[in-house]
Amino acid sequence: MDRRDFLEASAMVAGAVHLGLRTSDFGLLGPQSAITNPQSAMVGIQAGAVSFVDEGTSKVLDNLQRLGAVNTIFLATFTYGRGIGGRQVPGQPLPDHGKQEYDTTSFRGGNFATPHPQYYKDTAIASEKAPDHPGYDVIADVLPAARARNIKVIAWFEDVIAADVPGFDKAREVVVSGPPSSFACSRNPHTRHFWLGLVEDYLRSYDVDGLMWGSERQGPLGNALVANHGGAGAGGRIACFCQYCQEAARKEGISVERAKDGYTQLANWAAAIRGGAKPADGAFVTFWRLLVKYPEILGWERLWNDALNDTYRDMYRLAKEIAPRKGIGWHVWHNNSFSPFYRAEQDYAEFSKYSDFLKVVAYNFCGGERLAQYVRSVNRSLFADLTPEQVLAFTYDVQQYHDQPLDKLAASGLAADYVRRETARAIAGAGPNVRIWPGIDIDIPTGANSKKTQPDDVTAAVTAAFAGGAHGVLLSRKYSEMRLANLAGAGRAVRDLKLA
Repeated sequence: MDRRDFLEASAMVAGAVHLGLRTSDFGLLGPQSAITNPQSAMVGIQAGAVSFVDEGTSKVLDNLQRLGAVNTIFLATFTYGRGIGGRQVPGQPLPDHGKQEYDTTSFRGGNFATPHPQYYKDTAIASEKAPDHPGYDVIADVLPAARARNIKVIAWFEDVIAADVPGFDKAREVVVSGPPSSFACSRNPHTRHFWLGLVEDYLRSYDVDGLMWGSERQGPLGNALVANHGGAGAGGRIACFCQYCQEAARKEGISVERAKDGYTQLANWAAAIRGGAKPADGAFVTFWRLLVKYPEILGWERLWNDALNDTYRDMYRLAKEIAPRKGIGWHVWHNNSFSPFYRAEQDYAEFSKYSDFLKVVAYNFCGGERLAQYVRSVNRSLFADLTPEQVLAFTYDVQQYHDQPLDKLAASGLAADYVRRETARAIAGAGPNVRIWPGIDIDIPTGANSKKTQPDDVTAAVTAAFAGGAHGVLLSRKYSEMRLANLAGAGRAVRDLKLA
């Protein structure tokens, strides 16, 4: 898409909104919701408790509305991770607001609202109140202040539990080999009831406008190949082989022992390739030979995904039983843009059966660095027969977008047109009943020589999302790492498009 086409597409978006076309698309649940201004797009931002504690709730809300044209806050209510909780990641430049110090000694995480014990009686995982801000409940504080400004509040929580949380040992994934998993098994009843407990707690204890949950994980096959941008262990381990997963396999007629043997051999193959081994038949052929010999490898991969998808379904079902008019949706991991194996398992048409909305990660500024990391990772396993440049060309072709060459990717990031394409693809896949809110990158940390966010970049990315048909945008990852000028770049796009 050249500059002229891009501007024409943007004008079409603005014109459609001005004429009132598809105005129901911009509500939380479309025509079922009472929308104050039906021509306003959902403009969301992810924000954690530390920002409101450090800066004051009124000041934060002022910045979000005045600079970013934000009308929905996705409050980070549960996490033990720094991706959505806490101040700026240590080692990265501090933004121009908030306390000018890192919270390395005070960040712990947990439930940043108030856990109510009656909702967690069926799980051994402790429902810990985050100790970071003693006596502070982020929902209780922000919700009334946001409502006074006509800002909606979504409780946003993620699949990140610290290994030392009491009861986690009863839910941890069982690996076939290698280091322990840092995740809880999705099929384990303790895990499932913990997530259901959070759903019920947030919807019964607070009048939030909806829920969003994220799980940045992949199955054992992708983890064996390290087919992701975060390195070994980022998306999980070669798991899970716990009693519950073994029982599910036997019901499906999948041999547990052959699956273990297959994954053990796959792990050994991957280690050998990464160590420099060059099989006579090549890396890809010997990988495929393992799949033919052990179809249980793919069988176990499907079992893993079935457990995660069942978690989505159960959370959706419970949410609709409690509050049928409130939206619930999911954060879709960035690996969806890089790994065709992971993308194949993220079927938007299936998501549409148990989703009101999807936040499709379309982080284009850090995306260049992440894509380069993915390419170099799989070039050391499955695609070791190719050059890194050939792996990138293959990835572009099968993922259906094209951008910079490998040596320029990290420094340049991905173009705004990537945001447009990923948005349009999600809308086409999910169908008319699911709202697509692409995640827009604002100052997501990158390496010293990698792309850094600029205000005009943000304006272009937001504009591109709406050119792709987005029903809204979600400014990400968290307000506590964003520079205010870049936040204003998002607001400028929203106002230029007359969506605010």
